[in-house]
Amino acid sequence: MPGLHFNFIDRMSKKFNNALLNETSPYLLQHAHNPVFWYPWGDEALTLAKEKDLPILVSIGYSACHWCHVMERESFEDETVAAYMNKHFINIKIDREERPDLDHIYMDALQAIAGNGGWPLNIFLTTDAKPFYGGTYFPPQKAYNRASWSDVLHSMTDVWKNKRADVERQAESLVDHIKKSNSLGDLQNIIPATETVSFFNEDDCRLLAANILKNADHTDGGFGKAPKFLQTFSIQYLIQYSYFFNDVEAKQHALRSLQKMLNGGIYDQLAGGISRYSTDNQWLAPHFEKMLYDNALLTIVLSDAYQLSKEKEFENGIRSTLDFFINEMKHPEGGFYTALDADSEGEEGKFYVWQKKDIIEILGDKAALFCDYYNVSEAGNWEGKNILNISRPAKDIAAKYEMDLDDFYVQIAASKAILLTARNQRTHPGVDDKILLGCNALMLSALCKASAALKENKYLTEAVALFEFIEIKFLNGSTGNGLLHTYKNNEAKYPAFLDDYAYLIQACIFLQEITSNQQYLIRAKELTEYVINHFQDENSSFLYYTHKDQKDIVVRKVELYDGATPSANAIMAYNLFYLGTVFDNRKWHLQAEQMLKSVFNIFKKHPGSFALWACSYLLQTVGIHEIVITGKNINSDLTTILEMYLPNKIIQSSKEELDMPLLRNKEYDNDFTLYLCRNYSCDKPFHNVSSFLNIIKKA
Repeated sequence: MPGLHFNFIDRMSKKFNNALLNETSPYLLQHAHNPVFWYPWGDEALTLAKEKDLPILVSIGYSACHWCHVMERESFEDETVAAYMNKHFINIKIDREERPDLDHIYMDALQAIAGNGGWPLNIFLTTDAKPFYGGTYFPPQKAYNRASWSDVLHSMTDVWKNKRADVERQAESLVDHIKKSNSLGDLQNIIPATETVSFFNEDDCRLLAANILKNADHTDGGFGKAPKFLQTFSIQYLIQYSYFFNDVEAKQHALRSLQKMLNGGIYDQLAGGISRYSTDNQWLAPHFEKMLYDNALLTIVLSDAYQLSKEKEFENGIRSTLDFFINEMKHPEGGFYTALDADSEGEEGKFYVWQKKDIIEILGDKAALFCDYYNVSEAGNWEGKNILNISRPAKDIAAKYEMDLDDFYVQIAASKAILLTARNQRTHPGVDDKILLGCNALMLSALCKASAALKENKYLTEAVALFEFIEIKFLNGSTGNGLLHTYKNNEAKYPAFLDDYAYLIQACIFLQEITSNQQYLIRAKELTEYVINHFQDENSSFLYYTHKDQKDIVVRKVELYDGATPSANAIMAYNLFYLGTVFDNRKWHLQAEQMLKSVFNIFKKHPGSFALWACSYLLQTVGIHEIVITGKNINSDLTTILEMYLPNKIIQSSKEELDMPLLRNKEYDNDFTLYLCRNYSCDKPFHNVSSFLNIIKKA
């Protein structure tokens, strides 16, 4: 890597400085002054491992990871432990958000070794970067049924010196396992390509909803038991399904889940924004970090929920979430930061929690109402302190205090503003200020969806500005239309991954819908062509996670399931369906169809892990409305249509005829003309939006 010219002996004389000093990742910089001689992933460290014939220790985490901080304090800052690591290993630190490809590979290895995974991810590699042993958090002394970190280090040194052949065999076996698990096995060609009619059917849509609801928490919303993650993709499927099939249970569970999250301690009741997951079933006590991707995905599904229900609390959730990130997590040049740490002053959640006496001191005679509404008590609800949360309807609290509901909201808003000002005097959690392409593309989609749902120009303006920032800062000049993955300090680096492209292509689609600017669709087409040329799996309809020219990985993976972020292949299937219609590219449409068929049997059984595949299947089953709007004065009518909940739509609008399949041979002289089409066959055009709305609501 450029700029890294230390050699191993030089580092020995530079106490508490290591090669991470030249990095831009906040996570790597956190470790730049450890007594461990950390290297970034790259040729220097990998070559040194071969030269010295030492095993490689790779430690992967991210800046907002609580247990990563704990292990650093306990072990990586210990000079005795560090000295042993420096003598017996080549030590590499990786920010999982900068190099998700490496994280995916070594997480697969860890799950094969231990049956589970997480961060910090500590994995031991041969000199060929092949994994042979690993784990997550290890304490400084044996505890929690875990070996101590020092015991693990000594054990790995012993097997490397005395059982080298076993180590090499284990490494080869693990790599073979990862390759085989990546071969997709019986996923391929399960459904014959000719069986399109029987493949898409409503009974399977019902089965998908039923299988998602099997894991529903009908008391507290969401799915499964603690720790509870947001699982917004499953909620998104239930919202779509309830709309098309008029299913009350699916709708109620989806909306209840979002309401519980917004009212819980997992949501920042003062400033807005949601934490990554809840440590309890009731959404009270979160792991306090705020991730950009979680909040973008929450905004997307809240926009769906608001369009479907018109419930004010969903609008409030959209606004408070987006406004927090716009006001607090946006770079002055544009683009959004990655995450806000869980810890401040070395203590998790300290920034967010309250003692009742402090609230009384700040709010005075307004404190009783506030404390009642947000469940604040002397004893506290978490480690002797209070996490603000709402468990009773506002109207019940207002009635208790004999207040008009509007007056109640005014007083609560005023008290929140006062407490937020006081909270902002505290030491803030650390900000991971790198800007990731994929996360920003998700936020771009969120801004588009919010703008449409709320008819809010502010979010449209933010969306256009964010796209322009991405186009300027992430372009990889050496690869034509290629992009880069991460940006900080006026430098973008690392070739973009499939999810970066997939999310940005989808965001371009949404951006065209709200702006009528067809250049966004043309850009989406360019990016899609680039993806197919550089990411296509030659043995399947799927796409690899990494660029074909990337050489520093032991396995090239295909990612299919939804994790904390959407499956890039699932999003690409959506994109290919949409753009295949917009540009009359039958090949793209067929590829998307085959992707669905290839993964169908597994997402039918496990839709909670493949919910976005299920969404695409549902939309193709019910059929897509191709909506074309033309004319001289289309803006107000377009916003009226976009405000509707209509997930199975492709929409293009233009004031002039353009050489695009859906826009050809249409009327442009009227103020407003709308065409409702399927498979390029259009009904009689509408010349007022009310007539269209009456028809579409019955469709």
